[in-house]
Amino acid sequence: MSRLRDLVAAELATPTPDPITAFAEHLASVFPGARAVLFYGSILRTGDLSGVLDYYVLTERPPAGWRGFFTRILWPDVSYHELKHGGEVLRAKVASMTLAQFQRAVSGAGADTTIWARFVQPCALVWAADGVGGAVVDAVAEAARTAARFAQALGAEGAGPRALWTALFQETYKAELRVEKAGREVSILAYDPERYDHVMTAVQSDQGGPLEPADRARLRKAWGPRKLLGKPLNVARLMKAAFTFQGAARYAAWKIQRHTGVEIEVTPWRERHPILSAPGVLLKVWKGRRKAL
Repeated sequence: MSRLRDLVAAELATPTPDPITAFAEHLASVFPGARAVLFYGSILRTGDLSGVLDYYVLTERPPAGWRGFFTRILWPDVSYHELKHGGEVLRAKVASMTLAQFQRAVSGAGADTTIWARFVQPCALVWAADGVGGAVVDAVAEAARTAARFAQALGAEGAGPRALWTALFQETYKAELRVEKAGREVSILAYDPERYDHVMTAVQSDQGGPLEPADRARLRKAWGPRKLLGKPLNVARLMKAAFTFQGAARYAAWKIQRHTGVEIEVTPWRERHPILSAPGVLLKVWKGRRKAL
């Protein structure tokens, strides 16, 4: 038996509050061929439902049409959703990709680092189709294994788990195009440091001890292309999202009102053309802020 898989299975099975569960079930009903819904992010630990919930929906196949064509090349798709539950409006940003794409991404086989670096962090399996739960547990365990192995390679030889995780997150943030504040890796580990200790210990137990020098050297060499391609991949995803982010206008309107107090009407035209409508929206925000002064 794998210690890591047992640890991951227990964590994924952690119950989530009713609103989070209800939203996951809603997403499972609106995404064609949904196979599983994972919940992650800061709200998993804070329970603050006033912000935007973060979900990953794993599907059987890519979307139909031109969107599916681009998703086969560059995943995930990103969309914004709202759900009225218990008299409150819940909001969620949803990433989606096929289960097969997810399984490949967590293995570390490609140049992308975002999926396994994301899912070595806590998450919950809120909904799964019949017979799929085990495959998702295996995939999330593989994400943790991939992350832990790169951590052992990128950190100092003989270092403890927390030093290894710190080294990993520092390197992944350098490789990716992020707006995280300096020291973000410290806050990730500070929430539940013992949890990351257990993950590293479980990985090393499964592999029979710390990585051998030859394995460390091989993984350090493999990190080079990932570091080189990380930012270009992020830029490509941002460009794709600019044209394929479903619900972008509603998401932007909510963010603007939340942060500036300026209410933006989401017209059908703005819904269809969020990029073309952006200058007009920015002008309205500017005027609204000036009136408020």
